[in-house]
Amino acid sequence: MLVEILATLALAGALGIAASARVVRQYERGLVFRLGRVHRQPREPGFAMIIPGIDHMRKVNMQIVTLPVPAQDGITRDNVTVRVDAVVYFKVLDPVQAIVGVEDYRFAMGQVAQTSLRSIIGKSDLDDLLSNRERLNEGLELMIDSPALSWGIHIDRVEIKDVALPEAMKRAMSRQAEAERERRGRVIAADGELQASEKLSQAAARMADTPAALQLRLLETVVEVAAEKNSTLVLPFPVELLRFLDNATRNGQGAEVPTQSREGDRGAAHPVPATESFSGHTHR
Repeated sequence: MLVEILATLALAGALGIAASARVVRQYERGLVFRLGRVHRQPREPGFAMIIPGIDHMRKVNMQIVTLPVPAQDGITRDNVTVRVDAVVYFKVLDPVQAIVGVEDYRFAMGQVAQTSLRSIIGKSDLDDLLSNRERLNEGLELMIDSPALSWGIHIDRVEIKDVALPEAMKRAMSRQAEAERERRGRVIAADGELQASEKLSQAAARMADTPAALQLRLLETVVEVAAEKNSTLVLPFPVELLRFLDNATRNGQGAEVPTQSREGDRGAAHPVPATESFSGHTHR
């Protein structure tokens, strides 16, 4: 009889210990409510005991929570309709305030993030949403962090994930980018022409001082043209050389023909008129 009583008491004690024993994980804190009121400080990770029927423990996750913000439709300050979604990273700093201060802190954080995202869209231009996201992320984080502090929640960071634009706006931006690239190409080509003209002007001034340099440049041009294996070669003929040949011809005829014949044959002494240029065709 005594053995049965002892066994019953041992079993009841084991059941009582099992009912009152709690294990708090490393990333959690145990918030104990005794008769509806918060009892002491949150329990640290490890083994904890509560009074069955009187105490109630609620575990609070202290890890960083990733909260996706659903895409929000809005109109930017420059009257462009966009659809923006984001993600919020936060964690609980004060378990008591997070549980007692707000009914469901996850739901509350989601609603605050959505309204703050809509507000940011209305205050920003389209160019800011596309190219200046860091500043918008900081502003969005400040807007969400203000009410979150009173709930014992710390905002780790906020990121805008994607900005969806209407198809008409995408096509307009594509045309704008194409026109901008074409404008830059024309400006670069014009700058190149300007620099080349300046260099050519300097080269022409230097060649004018040294006529032999012009002749050498002419011969180099002929060599370059001949390297292309053309069937016809057009060669400019300097007028100075024509004048030299004309003078040489006059001197030679003056030594052999009398004065009367030389004056009568003046026209025959000039087989080639002194023109500005001469073109010779060489067929290969």
